[in-house]
Amino acid sequence: MNRGFWDTLPKPFFVLAPMADVTDASFRRLIAKYSKPDGPSVMWTEFVSADGLAFAPEEGRKKLLADLIFTEAERPIVAQFFTSRPETMEKAAALARELGFDGIDINMGCPDKSIEKQKAGAAMIKDPALAKEIIFAAKAGAKELPVSVKTRLGYNKDELEEWLPQLLSANPAVITLHARTRKEMSLVPARWERVKRAVEIRDAVNPNVFIMGNGDIQNMDDARERVAATGADGAMLGKAIFGNPWLFSNSQELQNGRLRKSTISTEEKLRVLVEHTELYEELLPHKSFAIMKKHYKAYVNGFDGAAELRAQLMATNSAEEVAGIVEKYLDALTK
Repeated sequence: MNRGFWDTLPKPFFVLAPMADVTDASFRRLIAKYSKPDGPSVMWTEFVSADGLAFAPEEGRKKLLADLIFTEAERPIVAQFFTSRPETMEKAAALARELGFDGIDINMGCPDKSIEKQKAGAAMIKDPALAKEIIFAAKAGAKELPVSVKTRLGYNKDELEEWLPQLLSANPAVITLHARTRKEMSLVPARWERVKRAVEIRDAVNPNVFIMGNGDIQNMDDARERVAATGADGAMLGKAIFGNPWLFSNSQELQNGRLRKSTISTEEKLRVLVEHTELYEELLPHKSFAIMKKHYKAYVNGFDGAAELRAQLMATNSAEEVAGIVEKYLDALTK
């Protein structure tokens, strides 16, 4: 059983979710910086098309490779891919190994229709035999690197009792379970009691595989409580990271004899917003600046003048404009 770096980490694991156009190279770099020294146990890249890496023209492939840049500070880091073609999954996993990633993850939970049309993402749940082929192909390309899977309870209904044993039989290192079905998207509360059931199934079928839960986690204290209640090996945090690169060290609990950071000033948040925007512009020049703006609502809220400042930031088109507006706001605060 190859669990690679996972066996070197203290449990429980608290990891950063892969979120398209959110946990990109610029944001991960910030999270690594501001959530240290505690930080996430593991980071994931955004999902990348294995087919695109194999078949896209050079310009398109370059853009996909930009989603796979990372720094040493982000380790351990896992590259996430999607495809329904075993041969391209094997190539993508081999590429990730060459690029120096610590592991490979297979997206079997994304509900995006364009991805499902390719029989990938959540569509994999409907074809367990193919799902297992994809896992085996990833292992062939990854060689010594561990392969993991991120998925859901089921497609149109909860199929955990049938679906999870199929995945366990392919012996991945880790299975992350988003505790909703594909049909439910994020429209209902995550059912963490099913994560507990997943742990029971794992214990009976294949105790060597780690199980992590995902869905609706608000902060690190919440993550710890859910892990303790379910017996999971860890938890994956997603939406709570918006506007909060301090998330993984944002707790009032005493840990290692010191009080962890629990409050961030408005000025510090705004200066990090500017830093984030500058990194985004530097590292991802091929992406629309509008994608960066989805973070502004999270960074800019809960203080006097937030709505007006946010409106100004949403009208910008460059990091330079953003920096100017923020400086003007902060100058006014000191007068």
